Amino acid sequence: MAETAERRGLGKVIGASMIGTTIEWYDFFLYGTAAALVFNKLFFPQADPLTGSLLAFATYALGFAARPLGGLVFGHFGDRIGRKRLLMLSLMLMGGATVLIGCLPTYAQIGAAAPLLLILLRLVQGFAVGGEWGGAVLIVAEHGDAARRGFWTSWPQAGVAAGNLISAAILAIMAAVQSDADFLAWGWRIPFLLSVVLIGVGWWVRSTVAESPLFLEARAEAAASAPVVEAIRTRPKALLTGAGLRVAENICYYVVTTFAITYVVEVAGLPRRLALNAILIASAVQFAAIPLFAMLSDRIGRRPVYAIGAAGTGLWAFAFFRLLDSGSTVWVTVAIIGGLIFHAAMYGPQAAFLAEMFPTRIRYSAVSLSYQLTSIVAGSLAPIIAIALLQATHSSIWISVYVGVAGAISFVSALLARETRGKSFAEIDAEA
Repeated sequence: MAETAERRGLGKVIGASMIGTTIEWYDFFLYGTAAALVFNKLFFPQADPLTGSLLAFATYALGFAARPLGGLVFGHFGDRIGRKRLLMLSLMLMGGATVLIGCLPTYAQIGAAAPLLLILLRLVQGFAVGGEWGGAVLIVAEHGDAARRGFWTSWPQAGVAAGNLISAAILAIMAAVQSDADFLAWGWRIPFLLSVVLIGVGWWVRSTVAESPLFLEARAEAAASAPVVEAIRTRPKALLTGAGLRVAENICYYVVTTFAITYVVEVAGLPRRLALNAILIASAVQFAAIPLFAMLSDRIGRRPVYAIGAAGTGLWAFAFFRLLDSGSTVWVTVAIIGGLIFHAAMYGPQAAFLAEMFPTRIRYSAVSLSYQLTSIVAGSLAPIIAIALLQATHSSIWISVYVGVAGAISFVSALLARETRGKSFAEIDAEA
């Protein structure tokens, strides 16, 4: 009976964490898709299509620049006062910024103030999502057991794929039922405004979840006065290893899901609907693949599963653009599915892998710092670097080389990392 109640409680925590993560990443990814399709035309209309996309992706990148700051602030207070309170705050910040983006006037209406307001709201989004990931995966990791930690913590990770799936689905529906003119005029705003409904759902679900018992125990014993400083001082190798693991995962994801839209529409000359539908299908496949790879990491280890994903990402990059250039709906979809499957091999075990590198007293700060630091030089710049390489060389091969190098970095990081599968947090805390 006690085991049933414990399992029900864990299921509630996983559900709340996943729903909240889905909502926050829906908001974050929605911006990236809109940057590829809409913002270049509405907020940077005086540039040619590729340059307009470059400027739109620059505002997109600013969200990543704010993520480490969010990770530091939320991590500090998450290690001091708890995971749950900070998760509630991040949900409100992200949702509020997203709704306001849906209300923004365009460049044609207020001139240069429009992109400036867009940038400000994007910074708020980045700050909020910077604090979200660490808290969401840790509250699950610290409720679950060591034997299946990879599987349990993969569900907030799957929430990231679900967020992209929902944003792509809504935009695909809008593209299917509207003309291009109507979509540009007002249709793009609807997915942003819908966030207000999602915030209410997320708030209600998360308010019912208990605080992490491991955090409460660690706080009762001794709270770290400056957890970020302690993490840097005592765990520099783990922080760098975690950041290295993230390089291929981060770059791959935003090349496959964000830059690919621009490439398919502006370079390959294919319909916007084709790109959105391909990402929609691929995101559904990835959603199923993430927990499967996480389960595999519980059986054979985090390192081999992650290394396979990193190596596969680097190699697939050389097939990816050839498939996009085919002009075939089937092959474009296969290209994006392949990219997201290899991404899932890294993303599935990633939460458990990073959480197991650090003791409870500094875990939120250390995990957030390791996770978010990479986003400044990886995910944020990936679409910008991809466009710049395309403009400079008029060839996609150098983008493939770029992703291939990222895959090599994460492959080596996975081999250098300590295997942590099956270790309890009590053992990890004792070692620390």
